[in-house]
Amino acid sequence: MIRALTFDVTGTLIHAPHLGALYAEVLGRHGVAVEPREAARLVRQVWQELACRAEPGKDRFTAHPEGARGWWKRFLERICEHLEAAPPSPFAAAELFHRFASPEAWEVFPEVPGVLAALREAGLRLGVVSNWDTRLPGLLQRLGLASWFDTIVCSSAAGVEKPDSRIFLQAVAALRVSPDAALHVGDSRLEDVEGALAAGLRALHLDRVRGAGDLRDLSRLPALVAASRPAGSKARPGLC
Repeated sequence: MIRALTFDVTGTLIHAPHLGALYAEVLGRHGVAVEPREAARLVRQVWQELACRAEPGKDRFTAHPEGARGWWKRFLERICEHLEAAPPSPFAAAELFHRFASPEAWEVFPEVPGVLAALREAGLRLGVVSNWDTRLPGLLQRLGLASWFDTIVCSSAAGVEKPDSRIFLQAVAALRVSPDAALHVGDSRLEDVEGALAAGLRALHLDRVRGAGDLRDLSRLPALVAASRPAGSKARPGLC
């Protein structure tokens, strides 16, 4: 029986609706011209590119000699390389680092608060498992989401990142449930679905763009979880 759920963050609980515009604005003020649509495309491309280069078994942020700020500085430099532009001053990376720690850069998907409330009402323990740096807990607090979660596990604190099984196992240990009593939901087939399954959790793939996953949004999740449990049962948090 499912007793706990864990969630990915970006693309699952929240998104940055003005991602490209923010990058274009900051880069433009630092002498690098780029259209918002192209900036958004490059952000996604470089994220995947650097993920492929990351050392297996380590978190990309803590593995960088200069920590998360250094990793994001290199991230911005790589975007400029694709644009065949000179790297902007370090102040551009510092500004973007600050901007994306602010709730103004993000938007909570509309169904999320109601879904989290329904799951907590059903007695389920909730957690986050995300490839993020240590800004994440504070950001979720400022977005009004942190109070719904019993644990927030970000890769930079865990020392490993999805799809490594260890980050999922850290989360379920903090939730005090066995892996087979936990369900993870996220928008990446590799990082979220395959990673969670390898750790012994159940998993659902969320595809908000194409609707090709198990879920198009999170609105059906409470009903799906309820249907997987015996009639009339209510989870008792912390019981394996």
